[in-house]
Amino acid sequence: MDAATIWLGILQAATVLLMLALLYRPLGDWIARVYTSEKDWRVERGLYRVIGVDSRAEQTWQAYTRGVLVFSVIGVLFVYALQRFQAVLPYSLGLPPVPEGLAFNTAVSFVTNTNWQSYSPEVTLGYTVQLAGLAVQNFVSASVGIAVAIALVRGFARRGSSTIGNFWVDLTRGIARLLLPLSIVAAIALIVAGVAQNFNGFTEVGTITGGTQVLPGGPVASQEAIKELGTNGGGFFNANSSHPFENPAPWTSVLEILLLLCIPFAMPRAFGKMVGDNRQGYAILAVMASIAVVSITAVTWLESLGLGTAPQLAGGAMEGKEVRYGIFGSTLFAGATTLTSTGAVNSMHDSYTALGGMIPMINMMLGEIAPGGVGAGLYGMLILAVIAVFVGGLLVGRTPEYLGKKIGPAQIKLASLYILVTPMLVLVGTALSFAIPAVRSDVESVSLNNPGSHGLSEVLYAFTSASNNNGSAFAGLTADTPWLVTALGVAMLLGRFVPIVLVLALAGSLAAQEKVPATSGTLPTYRPQFVGLLAVVAVVVTALTYFPVLTLGPLAEGLV
Repeated sequence: MDAATIWLGILQAATVLLMLALLYRPLGDWIARVYTSEKDWRVERGLYRVIGVDSRAEQTWQAYTRGVLVFSVIGVLFVYALQRFQAVLPYSLGLPPVPEGLAFNTAVSFVTNTNWQSYSPEVTLGYTVQLAGLAVQNFVSASVGIAVAIALVRGFARRGSSTIGNFWVDLTRGIARLLLPLSIVAAIALIVAGVAQNFNGFTEVGTITGGTQVLPGGPVASQEAIKELGTNGGGFFNANSSHPFENPAPWTSVLEILLLLCIPFAMPRAFGKMVGDNRQGYAILAVMASIAVVSITAVTWLESLGLGTAPQLAGGAMEGKEVRYGIFGSTLFAGATTLTSTGAVNSMHDSYTALGGMIPMINMMLGEIAPGGVGAGLYGMLILAVIAVFVGGLLVGRTPEYLGKKIGPAQIKLASLYILVTPMLVLVGTALSFAIPAVRSDVESVSLNNPGSHGLSEVLYAFTSASNNNGSAFAGLTADTPWLVTALGVAMLLGRFVPIVLVLALAGSLAAQEKVPATSGTLPTYRPQFVGLLAVVAVVVTALTYFPVLTLGPLAEGLV
């Protein structure tokens, strides 16, 4: 690899880092104001009247949870119905209804902010389903994630309170004041860059060889903007962000990386503002940034080495990567999209080297906390912070406290259950795929295109992606089978909503507490020592849980 390529890759990463640093304070401060303002916008007041919500009435954690679950169930039913009745909808492009199992999987996928796609979107879904179903869920599922994170922050910030906010107000403000304005600006920028935005359907054009080719069109830029900004990831086209109609140039790839990282990295600032101590936000940010830098550096280094017979013979690991982006642009995108819950891709992760492909998998196994999805990354990191102060309290022989709130048996049980949910879904789902004879036969004969360790890695990646609500895939796996569409759909549902219920229960228990005054024995949670402890807890919990299965999959393949 020549020096110019290396410096270009460094310039891309430095540009993203600089822009994130510039956005951290203003965007984080704005997020904090959005959720602490006592004033409603006129359009918001009109919506509250329509749905019968009193914006001044706050909810207990139980009522807040019911709001999240009821709203999400309605979303699943609506997106499912749109797909099943697609043939009679306008702008269906003549496409038939989506089969029942696939429609269920897709509806669950977009409502849970996973955006796993077991189909080719441009030949499966018409414009009405794409816009009224998928694009709408890109907004609302992202706003739900932010709302849950804000509810947990309120739990830390409030004293002796029985309420944690109003879900309907938080949901509305997240869309109207944050996601919609930013996505409009981003969509305009993408249109200017050449991303498609039309209702042309399929257009037949002549090629320079005298043949013909059918080009798909569609309202791509508007969906692409919120796809990245809301850490959703579902592409308008099957090739996702490697498709030139979604991502036409290296600089638009950098822009999309910035979009998917900007809100998650600004959330710690909002957290610090809302709890009245910006140092706490910087501590969380430091952990997120440290893990992200190590991860992206590792995957870039491993792919640059080109380990394996085929990459060595070819002179580089360029299989599955766009020449427009090269190795550096591809690994930067792959790291960012799996460190968050985005799942968008501008290269095929299945084509990475064995050890290089393991890094995106580990990013998801960490719980996507560096910086994680919009909202989900922050509440995942705060759960780990609760675990970390508990460990720290044991080391110094004191009752653990975090932000003036005692971490007792109830809090640590909720945090522990949160940590256990996704590993259980990942490992049980993978195990059942190979343990049940009939399922194993179906998986090995239909789904797997690669035998041995890499085949195991494909199934492991799928359940890791679904359970952590990421949506990316080792694309060698054929996932549109009865077992996988059902099992992955269930994994997405449980991986999204069981943790949310636990987070909201924790928020309620914390909000009810009075603040405990800090003493000389209180563990400072803004100093480098705590940053290091939190990073170690995040990595060790993952390593101990997933290391055995990683040795059977990517490690076994890469070390042969």
